[in-house]
Amino acid sequence: MKINSNSTAVITGNYLLRAENALSKSTERLSSGYKINNASDNPAGYAISSKMRAQIRSLEKAANNADDAVNFIQTGEGALTEIQNMVQRMNELSVQAANGTQTTADREAIQAEISQLCDEIERMANSTEFNEQPIINGNYEYRGYTYNLDASGEKLTTATGINVLSYSDETKTGEFILNIGGTEEIPTVTSTPDLATDLTVSYDKESNILSMKANDGTEVLLEMPEGYKTGEIMLDLTGIGAMRVQVGAHEGQVLEMSIPEISLQKMGISELDVTTQEGAKEAIGKVDNALDYVSAARSKFGAYENRLEHIVSSLDVTTESLEGSYSTLVDTDMASEMTEYTKLNVLQQAATSMLAQANQFPQQALQLLQ
Repeated sequence: MKINSNSTAVITGNYLLRAENALSKSTERLSSGYKINNASDNPAGYAISSKMRAQIRSLEKAANNADDAVNFIQTGEGALTEIQNMVQRMNELSVQAANGTQTTADREAIQAEISQLCDEIERMANSTEFNEQPIINGNYEYRGYTYNLDASGEKLTTATGINVLSYSDETKTGEFILNIGGTEEIPTVTSTPDLATDLTVSYDKESNILSMKANDGTEVLLEMPEGYKTGEIMLDLTGIGAMRVQVGAHEGQVLEMSIPEISLQKMGISELDVTTQEGAKEAIGKVDNALDYVSAARSKFGAYENRLEHIVSSLDVTTESLEGSYSTLVDTDMASEMTEYTKLNVLQQAATSMLAQANQFPQQALQLLQ
């Protein structure tokens, strides 16, 4: 029997301290709803959960980005609807002007309306904006350039006079040496390397546009200078210029949207003249082509919108799955934790009671001294 050292009380005190610490952590988990409140609670779990939470927030923002892009596309598509209606009206007017019963005064009146419609198409194409960004004025088309070549085939910076109007999403990107030959009536183009295996070439004298198309979706439109120009040039299709929508949590997870330029020149109706019957007949064909162009643009807008909606759905499902995994990792199971809390509370009370009794043991030594 000793009075300077009470090992029983020390042991009991240690157990009481352990119970209190565990009870404190259990109380923290119950009050916060998280089973990982500090890195010391679960170092590996804390690192994993932090990375997972960052990914969840990034995916939520990516879904918002895709929603914004849908609104962007819908705004542009709404403008295209009105432009298509105006082009359709121009088609009706051209057919009307081509009728032999119309007088010169009648055709001039029709021409006045067509001119106003053309002006409105140009205005709408340049003023349709989303968040102060023009949509259909060509700002978001893929960029391309042409260069002259020296005697050794090296690229020169001198202007060729040939402009790249547009090229399709399916067109290969890179540098191509084009050998433009033939005549205005029968143009020919060969490229090194090949743009496509079945390239079909055509030239529109009135718009000075050289068109190269293939069955795999390749399409390149070049605006030639006045008069057909033959010779060798370098064509640089950069593959940049389209709107990049961040649709993922990581670098490179983007959707590029190439938005066609809507302009009178691109639609081939920049010089409609229905003041004569012959001019009206030509206008019918041009307006038909313009309708095809606008319809193709609207189809492209619709395809982008559908794709974006699928992206949003996919991101929502991914986020939902990650939220479930994150919850399993960091959220407190309240039923299980309450059971643990009750056990620790009982242990604390038991340890407190036993410590009180252990502290009474040294007093028994007084009975030996009496």
